[in-house]
Amino acid sequence: VQVVESGGGLAQAGGSLSLSCVASGSPFTIEAMGWYRQVPGKQRELVAKINNAGNINYADYVKGRFTISRDNAKNTVNLQMNSLKPEDTAVYYCWVDWGAILWGQGTQVTVSS
Repeated sequence: VQVVESGGGLAQAGGSLSLSCVASGSPFTIEAMGWYRQVPGKQRELVAKINNAGNINYADYVKGRFTISRDNAKNTVNLQMNSLKPEDTAVYYCWVDWGAILWGQGTQVTVSS
């Protein structure tokens, strides 16, 4: 079972970045996928998640700026991040609910002011 992220990097405030994640290797149906983020010294927090029915939850601090999308057939989830702010700087983790929760390795997003 693998959860592999790509994307991220460095952006200026007001700019955009995108993240992608693909999950593979499990015989079970994925119930939901999403993204969390974490900064040093703080708990990992939800950014956005989407379930099989297409229901989406966004954290309040990304509503209107970030867009999550998913391809159920390909077991992929994407996060388009627009209007980035320095406080969006964090390590972003792909989250997969296969009945059990799996995490990606994390990808750094840095937003400069």
